[in-house]
Amino acid sequence: MNRLRRLIPVILLLIVSLSARSQEAAAVDSLRMAMAKANTLEEKFPLMEELSRVLMNVNPAQSDEVGSQLITLAEESRDRKYMFKAYLSNGTRCSYMASQKAYSDKSLSFYNKALELARQNRLTEETAIAQQHLALFYLMIPDKEKAFAYITQASSQTATLPNDSLRAESFNIFGQVYQAKNEYIMALRSYLNGLRLAEEIKNPALVRNCYIYLSDFYSDIEDYDKSIDYMTLAYKKLDQINEKNVAYQKVIYTNNLGNLFAKKKNYDIAISYFERSIRMADSLKFSTLKIPGYISLLNQYLRIDEPQKALNYLNSKEGDELKKYLTNFGMAPVIDQAYGVVYTGLGRYDSAGILLEKAGPMFENSGNDYNKVGFLAQLASYYNKSGNYKMAIEKYLLVKEFSERNGWLENVEKASKYLDTLYRKTGNLQESGKYNALYYQYKDSIKTLKRENEMRKEEADDEQQRLLKSQKEAEELKKRRNNIQYLAIVIGIISLFLSLVVLGMFKVSAGVIKAIGFFVFLMFFEFIFLIFKKNIYEFTKGEPWKDLAFMIALAAILVPLHHWLEHKVLHYLTSHNRLTAAGHQIRRRIFGRGDAE
Repeated sequence: MNRLRRLIPVILLLIVSLSARSQEAAAVDSLRMAMAKANTLEEKFPLMEELSRVLMNVNPAQSDEVGSQLITLAEESRDRKYMFKAYLSNGTRCSYMASQKAYSDKSLSFYNKALELARQNRLTEETAIAQQHLALFYLMIPDKEKAFAYITQASSQTATLPNDSLRAESFNIFGQVYQAKNEYIMALRSYLNGLRLAEEIKNPALVRNCYIYLSDFYSDIEDYDKSIDYMTLAYKKLDQINEKNVAYQKVIYTNNLGNLFAKKKNYDIAISYFERSIRMADSLKFSTLKIPGYISLLNQYLRIDEPQKALNYLNSKEGDELKKYLTNFGMAPVIDQAYGVVYTGLGRYDSAGILLEKAGPMFENSGNDYNKVGFLAQLASYYNKSGNYKMAIEKYLLVKEFSERNGWLENVEKASKYLDTLYRKTGNLQESGKYNALYYQYKDSIKTLKRENEMRKEEADDEQQRLLKSQKEAEELKKRRNNIQYLAIVIGIISLFLSLVVLGMFKVSAGVIKAIGFFVFLMFFEFIFLIFKKNIYEFTKGEPWKDLAFMIALAAILVPLHHWLEHKVLHYLTSHNRLTAAGHQIRRRIFGRGDAE
């Protein structure tokens, strides 16, 4: 089944909302109870913010209500940073449902209010954060130029701040914008810079995000193996993140891996991942989290042109759960859309027409061109198969128009091919010839792009190797610098020991020798601790309990040794002036004078 027909774009947006904030629906009650006990702004705000986002996956109307209460709470506090956070949080919450124009408009309004508030109060960091969110919002619309303008402004703000996490996120958003603009080398460079910075500051959550962006990048240039590699790394990185929703994120990532295997055309493996994600969600007793797996399975049946299997799935227990979920979110028209697409594939055109017509207003009023184009393509396919060529031509012309505007060449190519066939069927050979020529023009353009994709893969590999080489050289330079410092410390410690011995050869007070000796032995044994600490990772792999056990064992040996050796040496140097005669001899040789004593 061709790509235009199999799209169910609105459903896919639900995955975004779930992956952004996956929480057990039962958490609503516990959050409300915790809020009732909270007394201060600092206690209430994070609880109310979390509740508003959790409710977005349970009851959007209640989420709006709590979001409004969050703004009231912040406004009454007159604390500008809390006011900023309240508007930003509501913008993010509404962006989960950006496929619906009402929520898209709300999201943009909240983000603009947050930005205005930050600018008015000269909150530099908050201004950069708001600009980053607006850049991501305009990528969803999509409006690439506005997205680029906002992330450029955000980057100039973060350059003056000591917040490396914000700088890394700016790199990542730049990468997404460059990727949307088909500037792939700039995108890869931005992603790798973001990853390097995230690794330097040892932020596992940020590193995980970088892996996800790189997975999406390689998927976009059709290097699915590398895309799967990075998504797998992101999945493994979750084990290092101490967040409540890690178990839920693993369900989403498992589903994402399934979709990547589907793109690679490993359909059996893809289905196994979808089914695994559903089982994982079931084990967590979180029915809502099974929805992405249900959606992926449904899309898979459509992807491999199995409309009967898709229908059976829609009518199954799992399909009922999916339909219930969509209805609760005010997306019942998506159910009609799905049945309409399936019935079209089965040749049941009367039922398909009624259902697609019912679904139409939702997509017409959507502010998202992705959704509009997908639905228009499905309508065009229905009209073509059912013999209504006039309406099919009308819809394919709209598909072509929207796709040309957004640079979606494959959609333009397919629409042109159908228009060529449809105009020929209606006897309009002039228009048929026009779209036949346009079809081959875009087909050649896409072939060129695919060749460019191969070049991009090679360029991406070269760029990654170049950066890896650069990082390796930097590490080698750092290692050499560290070795020089270690050598200097060793020389310093030896010099201090020699100085201590020399002091023992003169009539220096025991107090001075003990004071200097204490410092020398402290430095010596701390250096030994440092050497061991730098080299135990090979054995402990950074596990805290192993690190702690090793350091305790080391201290148990070195601390008593330190005290015993220090006591013996200092006692030897300070008792009975044992080396005083030698000291006189050295002084006579150096200063050339007799023994005054």
